[in-house]
Amino acid sequence: MAHPASPAPSEPAQIEPAQIEPAQIEALVRDAVRRLAVGGHAVHSAAAGGHSAAASRQSPRAEAADKPNLVVSISARHCHLTDEHVEILFGPGATLTPEKPLYQDGFFAAAQTVMVVGPRRRMLPSVRVLGPTRSHSQVELALTDSISLGIDAPVRHSGDIAGTPGCVLVGPAGTVQLQQGVIRAARHVHINHRDCKYYGVENGDLMRLKVTSPGCSLVFEDVLVRADDAAKLEVHIDTDEGNACNLDAATAIELEPQRSDCRCKH
Repeated sequence: MAHPASPAPSEPAQIEPAQIEPAQIEALVRDAVRRLAVGGHAVHSAAAGGHSAAASRQSPRAEAADKPNLVVSISARHCHLTDEHVEILFGPGATLTPEKPLYQDGFFAAAQTVMVVGPRRRMLPSVRVLGPTRSHSQVELALTDSISLGIDAPVRHSGDIAGTPGCVLVGPAGTVQLQQGVIRAARHVHINHRDCKYYGVENGDLMRLKVTSPGCSLVFEDVLVRADDAAKLEVHIDTDEGNACNLDAATAIELEPQRSDCRCKH
């Protein structure tokens, strides 16, 4: 089912990330370690971030044998880390520990979480790390998350982080100050080339997703096609979008090209 957006924390003193003093950073590290020690595995398994299988809906299987099996998943707040940042945050030699596989083969929700600190020292205490590691670190939030942190995060496709806001990441072993990398992930669809032919789309095209649910039906446009031979057909929307269309109660889900010269078989 769709996870509700996290409530905004209480109003703290205003402070920019660059102004956080070493003593304050040390206090944040101690707090992160305490949370991990107290919460243990429960902290890691909380639905605070990552792509949740429980927050996915499959389209009803069509009678046509060649119709792809469409899955729509809510991508909750999460972050991607470099190998270097994993060691800074979790200790020398640390690597990500897979806890739960994601729908796309080879990707996983890690056991590790980080604290994300915004420009007014507002924070999200347990943001899931997704693996495997990447060449750059990136934090993906929903709009309500970015408002809660006081960060004006732009809508960007994953990896397009130039000129985006930064934040401070806090782990049990240290902190990382990102100069950029906080985004609201644009909705997109992972799709293999066989299914691209079915829908009549190519990598980089835009599609339209229609979610029918009682009293909350919505049409999402500008769904970016991310084609890859190994991909399974899966649309990713964020927590706010999943809540808005009441994805868990959806009775029908349809995906089609976002253009007039539709060549698909729907």
